[in-house]
Amino acid sequence: MIELERDRVAWRVTLDGRTVAVDAVETAPNTLSILLEGQSFEITVTPSPDGKLKLHTNGQEFTAEVIDPRAWSGRRHGAVEAEGRQQILAPMPGKIVRLLVKEGDHVEAGQGLLVVEAMKMQNEIRSPKSGVIERVLAKEGQPVNAGEVLCVVA
Repeated sequence: MIELERDRVAWRVTLDGRTVAVDAVETAPNTLSILLEGQSFEITVTPSPDGKLKLHTNGQEFTAEVIDPRAWSGRRHGAVEAEGRQQILAPMPGKIVRLLVKEGDHVEAGQGLLVVEAMKMQNEIRSPKSGVIERVLAKEGQPVNAGEVLCVVA
């Protein structure tokens, strides 16, 4: 059994009664990148009609129940695309290993924009909306800090 609880700063995870180190970042609507005890997982969350959540990762599916529905409010009706000009931020410190787009490219919501390597794991950063790449501020091989602007989708 896994219990997840979010406070103002981070996630607290209890796995079979023991607390484990975890870092979670929402990389796209209903998509989470999770570092759990040094391992990286990309989890896609799909709400189901019965109010539970289907979690998909590495070809496996899990069912989750939300105890506090306010924690998932606004996300129950499928993926919601971001609106307006969006700055894509580095979710964690690392290094840009691959750019998947260039300025002027048209992208779809959920499309990969670039790949950041952190703790020897590669994490694809995806677009939160459909639009045009307005600016690319990152370069391959460049080190980045968490929260640094990598590109802009308009």
